[in-house]
Amino acid sequence: MIPIKNAREIEAMRVSGAMAREILEESALLCVPGLTTRELDRLVAEKIKERGAESAFLGYRGFPGNCCICIDDEVVHGFGKERRLQYGEVVKLDIGIRYKGWIGDTAMSVAVGAVSPEVERLMQVTEESLLLAISKARAGARVGDVSAAVERHVTSYGYSVVKEFVGHGVGKRLHEEPQIPNFGEAGKGPKLKPGMTIAIEPMVNMGKAAVIFHDDNWTVSAADGMPSAHFEHTILVTSGEAEILTCAKKMVLK
Repeated sequence: MIPIKNAREIEAMRVSGAMAREILEESALLCVPGLTTRELDRLVAEKIKERGAESAFLGYRGFPGNCCICIDDEVVHGFGKERRLQYGEVVKLDIGIRYKGWIGDTAMSVAVGAVSPEVERLMQVTEESLLLAISKARAGARVGDVSAAVERHVTSYGYSVVKEFVGHGVGKRLHEEPQIPNFGEAGKGPKLKPGMTIAIEPMVNMGKAAVIFHDDNWTVSAADGMPSAHFEHTILVTSGEAEILTCAKKMVLK
């Protein structure tokens, strides 16, 4: 069953979503040369705790980090280690928090200093694909409309969408129905309804779509070693334009 949120639940999702985005944007500013990813994870944990929330990722199916941290060719599910950030790298930060029982889930790709023009374009196109997908997410549309928007935009630039991992419904649980692939056919899949809250998250490789899994049992990288980008928003489906719940804004916590 696809969960539909009522007005009280939607407001709770707004608060957790905005909180997650604030933490993400503050954490992005910490991505400087010399910082270890373990230190970055610790600083993210502090920001989550300061707000009275908890990581939605830590311990989830055994995940060892407070957030997901991936560098360059790493696609998803990396975590803090002793690796130091280097100038010119691209860091993918994925923040999931639980506040008063509700999840906020959001991600972005961050340049450490300045990246190459090729990587900058990859990041830009990936974020554009997310916004195009959000524009298709409205009541009466199909999941395939959202998915196809990502794939069309990404492939028009010669990039590839990762198919092993997809977006998802989100609410009291980190992963709910429906799944939101970044590939598919418009007009196909479950119908979107008002009150659905979904996380759309394009994961885009500069080269081929194939990925490999690391020995740490979590980190996933592009098999060809080329850079990857990742952006994510949690949105609310309405009868009109979707509302982006993971937008940083001033909040009054109750």
